[in-house]
Amino acid sequence: MHTSSPGDGGPALFRLVRHWARQQAPDVVQRFAADAPPTWTAPNLFVIQAIDGAASGEVTVADVARQLGIDRSVASRMASEAVHDGFVTRETSTRDARRAVLTLTEEAKEFLETSRAYQRQAFEALVGHWPEEDRERFAGYLSRLAGEVLG
Repeated sequence: MHTSSPGDGGPALFRLVRHWARQQAPDVVQRFAADAPPTWTAPNLFVIQAIDGAASGEVTVADVARQLGIDRSVASRMASEAVHDGFVTRETSTRDARRAVLTLTEEAKEFLETSRAYQRQAFEALVGHWPEEDRERFAGYLSRLAGEVLG
């Protein structure tokens, strides 16, 4: 039984997060790309999304760590795996030779677009029956929240 009022977004938000965490667990990539290569893994996708979403021109491991909310050493291992799997290139920074710059490959961009198509499809499956104005407003609020929370 859910006793929260319609305007009580906190409990609803956390119910959804718990639900999606269970539903979208490790095999999420295989759900939207059943014929995907074995390198199309959730950790690689997280790194790709973090690099794509980073605000700076030269994206570093520190940027990936910040985007993902994880320790820099974990981000470094994840980025190294993404490099190994062909999604990311690692080059020396033109601004500081001590830093490595991470750049997405064409395969990473394909993986990212495929995941975005799946995300759009999942959103439509959830709220496609709502009036268009409500879907657009909700999408705008979700984008606003993500921008405020994640930068």
